[in-house]
Amino acid sequence: MLKIVVLGSAAGGGFPQWNCNTEACRSARKGEALARTQSSIAVSGDGTHWFLFNASPDLRQQINATPQLHPNHGLRTSPIAGVVLTNADVDHVAGLLTLRESMPLVLYATDRVLATLKANSIFSVLNPDFVERRAIVLGENFEPVTTAGEASGLIVEPFPVPGKVALYLEDPDAGDNFGTEQGDTVGVRVTSAESGEYFFYIPGCAEVPADLVGRLRGAPLVLFDGTLWQDNEMIDAGIGVKTGKRMGHISMSGEDGSMAAFRDLDVGRKIYIHINNSNPTLLDDTPERQEVEAQGWKISHDGMEITL
Repeated sequence: MLKIVVLGSAAGGGFPQWNCNTEACRSARKGEALARTQSSIAVSGDGTHWFLFNASPDLRQQINATPQLHPNHGLRTSPIAGVVLTNADVDHVAGLLTLRESMPLVLYATDRVLATLKANSIFSVLNPDFVERRAIVLGENFEPVTTAGEASGLIVEPFPVPGKVALYLEDPDAGDNFGTEQGDTVGVRVTSAESGEYFFYIPGCAEVPADLVGRLRGAPLVLFDGTLWQDNEMIDAGIGVKTGKRMGHISMSGEDGSMAAFRDLDVGRKIYIHINNSNPTLLDDTPERQEVEAQGWKISHDGMEITL
C-alpha cells in the first residue's frame, strides 16, 4: 500500500504569490479561488512513517495542515523520517531549514544537490548528529529508512529528467544550458515493497523524450510538472520576462506540451503539480481547466490524498 498526501501544489511563490496582483491572485486572497502552497508531497508505505519529497518554504504551514505529519507520541517527536530532493531549487530546499530542531531524519539527494547544500553554510543548522545526508545514484533503487533504521517499505528509483540547474546556480558563461548537468533535476518512481504498487513524481521537467515516454507508459499514477499552460504566458500576462522553456519547464498545451506527450501513454491517473500562479488551470471555471480535464488530467490541490 502507498499513501500519498499533496502538501503543496503550486510552483515557486505559491498561489497567490506575495507580489502578484493579477485577477487570479486577487481571487485567491479573497477566498474565491483555492489558495495553494509551494509543491511537495509526503509518502508512506505503512501510514506511520512518512517521507517528504521536496521541502517547500511553506513546510511548517503544510505540516500544521496535515494530521499525518503531526507529532503523535512523546514531547519531541515527528512521523517525518526523511526527505528526498528532486533538485536544488529554492522552492524545494528552503523548507529544510524548518527541520532544524535536532530531530533525527535522513536527507536523500544526488551528489550535485548535496554539494549545493554543503556549499551553503546556512544548511549546517541541520545538525549532522541527527540529520544524515545520503547520496542517491541515478538509476539505482534505494529504500529510505525510518528514524529507527528500519525498512520503510518504500523503494525509490531516481532517474534524470530534462531540466535546468537552479536559478541561483546559473552560470551565464556556460552557454544555453547555464551549466546544467545530469543530476540537477530528477524524477522518482516510488514503489511499495509489499504490494508492488508504484507511481511517478516529476515536479520539474523540460520535455518528454523517448526514454521518459518508455518509462511512464502504462503507469498507474503520474504526478507531473504543470508549471505553465503555455510557454509565453508570463510574458503575455505582463508578470514575467521568461518563457517556460527558459525556466526548464514544459508547458501543458500545444503539440510539444505535456498533454500531447501523454496522449497515448495509457497512464491510469495523470495529475498536474507545481502549478504557477499565472496558469489559468488553477481556476475551476476556465476553458483551460475544462480542456485539461477533458484530456483526463486532474489539477492537484493542497491536502489531496491518494492511496495505491
